[in-house]
Amino acid sequence: MTDAARLAPVHGGLSERLGAAIVHGEYPAGTRLLSGDIASAEGVSRSAVREVVRVLETLGLVRSRRKAGIEVQPASEWDLFSPEVIRWRLAGPDRLRQLHELSQLRSAVEPLAARLAAGAADDGQRAGLTQAAHDMALHSHAADGAAYLEADLRFHRVLLQASGNPMLARLADAVESVLVGRTQHALMPKDANPEALRLHRDVAFAVAGRDATTAGEAAARIVIEADEAVQGL
Repeated sequence: MTDAARLAPVHGGLSERLGAAIVHGEYPAGTRLLSGDIASAEGVSRSAVREVVRVLETLGLVRSRRKAGIEVQPASEWDLFSPEVIRWRLAGPDRLRQLHELSQLRSAVEPLAARLAAGAADDGQRAGLTQAAHDMALHSHAADGAAYLEADLRFHRVLLQASGNPMLARLADAVESVLVGRTQHALMPKDANPEALRLHRDVAFAVAGRDATTAGEAAARIVIEADEAVQGL
């Protein structure tokens, strides 16, 4: 669980508002904010503001200096892999560019994970991939709904974990943020693309059959299909 997720509701709400405002450019890099001004505008205590600023500092969005206030940092300093930053970017005006950038990352990561999983996955992970692909097909006529999303999230998390590489597995949160964002922002069709369903099944079967080449190729096609679908909207 991230620091932002651990915040009390009142603090979490302020974190969401302030973090989103920074990411959306309402406070450009170099802007200086004062805790007292934020507290007055939001109707919260200064201690609440300090707690939120601490969290935003861990995400690279701000830097707090004694007697100098809170300085908004440039995007080059943000933790772009953080689920919070991804979520805020997906809610902003550059949503499609963010999705394309994340697709480029996925195109490097997930085919590799699939190839590794073909050799490293255990029986439970192989069965988990197959079941997740089956569940996606089962809910394919409501691909914009919660059940399909849950199966899709499960598939990609298991795939990254099955790679046997803990660094790849740590990217699961970033990948999940992309999938959740597509659903939340109405970028998923009601009926799933049959090709996407087939490709997920192909990955699952290739991993189960220890076919690294086919697993990697099918995983690469999954990312390409998803990126083309979004960019074509």
